[in-house]
Amino acid sequence: MGILKEVEVYMTDGSQERLVPLLMAYQEAVDTSIISSITDVKGTIIHVNQRFCEVSKFSRQELLGQDHRIVNSGFHPKDFLKKMWKTIGKGGVWHGEIKNQAKDGSYYWVDSVIVPIKDLSGKPVQYLSLRTLISERKEKEERDREDQVNAMEEMLFKISHELRQPVVKILGLSDLIDHSLSSPKDLKIIIDGIKESAVMLDNHTRELAKFVHKIRNEQDLEGGA
Repeated sequence: MGILKEVEVYMTDGSQERLVPLLMAYQEAVDTSIISSITDVKGTIIHVNQRFCEVSKFSRQELLGQDHRIVNSGFHPKDFLKKMWKTIGKGGVWHGEIKNQAKDGSYYWVDSVIVPIKDLSGKPVQYLSLRTLISERKEKEERDREDQVNAMEEMLFKISHELRQPVVKILGLSDLIDHSLSSPKDLKIIIDGIKESAVMLDNHTRELAKFVHKIRNEQDLEGGA
């Protein structure tokens, strides 16, 4: 049963005295785990909870009257924020991940939901933002990406190094064909050498393809987790 349904039940069965403790419990739960704020339609902050202050390291007095540019990290392109404002300005709910900057210069990531608070005509008059801290997950994702890039660089270095030998051999053998009148026996040796080098090239390219496929599967698994 959701909070609104519970409130409705308490209001209709004469249990209003139970409503205040219920709302206080929900408020305590939100303040403990959720970073919340309310702005007017221009984006001016008119309410923040204690969790917002703790994470951003700004005091309530420093935040009230400002807009969320006070914690803007500069990480996201302007188009990202324009789309967000376009969505909530039309009365829609926006959901996304945002990288913010605290007062001390440190960065933190939040999973953010912005919900328009509307008047009776359906027009947004305020915006409620609810955020959960996801910095640890984003840091892990970044470490995983770095590991994948390092692994890819090592594999490419290995493949490029190992490919030189058969390529050089093929070029040398081809040069012999172009500039010499070899006997059938010599030609067979040259052709066998080219075939051997071609097999080496094929093996190395298959190894690279398997590696790329493995990386792609790992990314797919992480995306579906």
